[in-house]
Amino acid sequence: MNRRLPGLLLVAALLAGCAAQPVDERARQAAEINTDLGIRYMQHGMKAVALEKLQKALREDPGYARAHGAIAVLYEQLGEMDEADRHFRQAIRLAPKDPSTLNNYGGFLCRRGKVDAAIAQFRKAAAHPLYDRPALALANAGVCAYRAGRLRQSERLFRAALEKDPRQPAALFHMARLMLDRQDYLRARAYVQRLLEVTGPRPDVLWMGIQVERALGDRDAVASYALLLRHRFPNSPEARRLKALDADGGQER
Repeated sequence: MNRRLPGLLLVAALLAGCAAQPVDERARQAAEINTDLGIRYMQHGMKAVALEKLQKALREDPGYARAHGAIAVLYEQLGEMDEADRHFRQAIRLAPKDPSTLNNYGGFLCRRGKVDAAIAQFRKAAAHPLYDRPALALANAGVCAYRAGRLRQSERLFRAALEKDPRQPAALFHMARLMLDRQDYLRARAYVQRLLEVTGPRPDVLWMGIQVERALGDRDAVASYALLLRHRFPNSPEARRLKALDADGGQER
């Protein structure tokens, strides 16, 4: 099975607010400013400065859940997993229903191989009535299950994500992948077409479209996808695979 996955389990909405206990207003405002700065430095790859700002925010207000959630993400990026876990847990203790933190913690747990715990966090995030991205959390849960080889569970989660948002790209991609692996080529075709409507041409999607249409015997569709892949993404791994396929006379390696 091709387990090459698009970048999906990413940091979610760190700039969203979290509920927290009442504190000194000046301290909270200072912590908010330094947390915002830390997040923006982190987004620009300036990790040392980001760490300084987030540590300062927590000195100013140790009970600020959003700062704990942000520094947890940064510590994971720095490879300090115990610190990341500690701050994720503290963020959830301070704001137990914050969906962005739950979603991020789910991603952290999944990357550490704790699949059941990760999926539980994603489900909690998706169930929050005010969360505006429940389909993302469910799709993340599906990706986690897929990576663990739990294909039936991942399919259920992807279908649940698409019920929330029929245009959720990660869920569409993985449903197409699952149908292709199952040799259910007509359904795979439908998911590829839906995904292209959402994302436009992408090398991984075009390659999957080539595989599907070759199986269905539609040479015109294969040629169309191949043309797009060669001309739009000539240096992609998928374009190299297509070149190798052509060199082998159409026999996939």
